[in-house]
Amino acid sequence: MASYPPGKCCTIGVKHDGEPTGKMVKVANKHDGYLATPPADKAHEGVGILICPDVIGIWQNSKLIADQFAANGYLTLLLDTFNGDPLSLGPKPAGFNIMDWIAKGSDGNNPHTKEAVDPIVVDGIKALKEEYGVKKLGAVGYCFGAKYVVRHYKDGIDVGYVAHPSFIDDDELSAITGPLAISAAETDSIFPNEKRHRSEEILKETGKPYQINLFSGVEHGFAVRGDPQVKVQRFAKEQAFYQAVTWFDHYLVQ
Repeated sequence: MASYPPGKCCTIGVKHDGEPTGKMVKVANKHDGYLATPPADKAHEGVGILICPDVIGIWQNSKLIADQFAANGYLTLLLDTFNGDPLSLGPKPAGFNIMDWIAKGSDGNNPHTKEAVDPIVVDGIKALKEEYGVKKLGAVGYCFGAKYVVRHYKDGIDVGYVAHPSFIDDDELSAITGPLAISAAETDSIFPNEKRHRSEEILKETGKPYQINLFSGVEHGFAVRGDPQVKVQRFAKEQAFYQAVTWFDHYLVQ
């Protein structure tokens, strides 16, 4: 496996200040989504981004990130890949097991396995292409969502970016058909040194353009839930976002 399964660190972090400017939409008439639209004078025509979020799903921080991609010219769809059953920010009660939640969902009948998530992602890709006129598609995956960026190049993703990924299998990573960039944390039990180095080996073997940026002084989740009041965390979060935008500007737009 190129990265380990999600863990307790996947819900720890800081809620960010700001007023989201996008709107909630329905995807395929059944999934929730948050659509951020770029200013008309900055929009990259026919280009869009799909965001597969971390386990907290569509919330304050992920909405603000979608808005930031839109401000840089990208029509952006943030997708509820959890069928209305995301986790909340903060520590979980004693006895909570994130793997049980993935296997069964909060009520025991709403799994978040690849069999459940894959069709949602496919619907998101189709919506961007068929409803919103996207011809070239970039995809962003944070933590849990990274797996589904890597898995769905085959369904129409042209360029990918992931931050502190979890749950990616070697064969999934080796099957990518386009460029992929990764933002990694110095301290990350889910994507530690050996997994990052293994991912580098696999990416080299694919022959596709790749980039892996390692940020010191931060932990798993920094690109979404880092504390902007802590200088090193704010810097890493901002630079990870710039990495993504620069990657898309080069490989998706040009």
